[in-house]
Amino acid sequence: MTAGQIVSGEYPALGVVAGHSVTLHYGNIAAEYASLQEGAMLTDRSVRGRMRVDGPKAAEMLTGLVTNDVLALAPGHGQYAAALSPKGRIVADVRIFARTDHLLIDVPPRARAGFDALVRKYINPRVVPYVDVGADMRQLAIAGAAARAILGGAAGLTREALAALAPYAHIDAEIAGRPAMIVRALDLAADGYEIFVPTDAFGAIWQRLVAGGATPGGLLAWEIARIENGRPEWGIDIDETTIPQEANLDELHAISYTKGCYTGQEVVARIHFRGHVNRHLRGLVLGHSEPPVERSVVLSSEGKQIGDVRSSALSPRMGAIAMIMVRREVEMGSTVAVEAQSGVIQGQVVSLPFPQE
Repeated sequence: MTAGQIVSGEYPALGVVAGHSVTLHYGNIAAEYASLQEGAMLTDRSVRGRMRVDGPKAAEMLTGLVTNDVLALAPGHGQYAAALSPKGRIVADVRIFARTDHLLIDVPPRARAGFDALVRKYINPRVVPYVDVGADMRQLAIAGAAARAILGGAAGLTREALAALAPYAHIDAEIAGRPAMIVRALDLAADGYEIFVPTDAFGAIWQRLVAGGATPGGLLAWEIARIENGRPEWGIDIDETTIPQEANLDELHAISYTKGCYTGQEVVARIHFRGHVNRHLRGLVLGHSEPPVERSVVLSSEGKQIGDVRSSALSPRMGAIAMIMVRREVEMGSTVAVEAQSGVIQGQVVSLPFPQE
């Protein structure tokens, strides 16, 4: 599992991802992970980038940059999408939220620079103003069996109101007397929500949710759960060499085949209607072994290289697991080998997300 450079061994243990400080854990990764099943885990997600896009042409301009249909979004709704290069490779995967008078976009930390460059290249700020709001706004996630009850209690919302939110839909509320935009999130298998708040309100809102029963959780516990749920992380599982269909973005509802033109559309449409990709992101269960490091070689039963490891983690439920990019002919259930630091280890290829039982 790639978590960035560790810069502190104290608790909370800190690290660096894409030049930004993150909390890796609060002293007990197993307890943080367990809170997803027994309570709710609260995680700082502010390392992601945030951009506001304004003006009457915002949706029209943005829909020409991403794989999904931004023009179809009504206020209060959102979507997952990818921004591509002209050759159809993923520059960034993004989440887009339609507000009453603007669009809010959040971007993975390692993809921020590439997405910013793409926006500067294709969007005229005099026609469609845009601004980085990463310093003005932070975000946190609450996920787990008790997330809905804890968040609802803190925000004065019923559990039914939170349950009614469609994926990426959002609602405005107040927590600890401060404004908060609450989003139905899908990054983890557990019921989850992300909360976008003014930077100066972050501490008060965090403390209110902890007081309500949420367990602070760091990036390491989050990454275990993310990998189990098969959600790709840009810069680890996918990057500027990846085609959307290789990353299972069809299954993640990130691509519209009925919208108008967008950068990289020709490649994506040709694959969908007339061809196939040569590799896919899959899961790998390795059992009782150490998780392999990123980019470890994956071998077929005949000893031929068929792919490589991307994210990996030691799951309390399944043991060592990894997300791997392998050739399309590798079938589910196949036994493959990984050249790990401890030697060659065997594992079974599975679909993503990993099985829950």
